[in-house]
Amino acid sequence: MKKSRFTEAQIVSILKEYEAGKKTTDICCEHGISVPTFYQWKRKYGGMDNQQLKELL
Repeated sequence: MKKSRFTEAQIVSILKEYEAGKKTTDICCEHGISVPTFYQWKRKYGGMDNQQLKELL
């Protein structure tokens, strides 16, 4: 499996931008990711904060 360019903490911070009201297309363009990748991350890491992420790992 290919290693991601982003750490889990970075992914969570990107998803927090979405929760704050930023458009999906703007986030994807800014960070250089595809829309399907964003929604995969949202499904996997959605609703997590850094503390929950540490517990997961």
